[in-house]
Amino acid sequence: MQIEVVKSKIHRVKVTGADLNYIGSITIDEDLMDAANIIRGEKVQIVNNNNGERLETYAIPGPRNSGEITLNGAAARKVAVGDILILITYGRMDIEEAKTFNPSLVFPNEQTNLLT
Repeated sequence: MQIEVVKSKIHRVKVTGADLNYIGSITIDEDLMDAANIIRGEKVQIVNNNNGERLETYAIPGPRNSGEITLNGAAARKVAVGDILILITYGRMDIEEAKTFNPSLVFPNEQTNLLT
């Protein structure tokens, strides 16, 4: 049997942009993506601490060391610049593997979204 578990989490990042006219996705500073082991195109669950919204989209890398967190396309309607988000990805694995698996947890600077 396989189960779905948290693979990675970027905890409490601030929305820096919302681009309704983009084709979709969330743009994430590539340094944050690397630290959280998130790859281009990976499905990401977005939890908005400000309004309770939960949605899913896919990740695209933004400029390194920029702190960029931009919701694109229809997802832009679910956030406001300055909202605090938690970004989560999940992986499927066997139960025995899941018992010892350690997710990548990232806690960036809440003011800048940087890994300082």
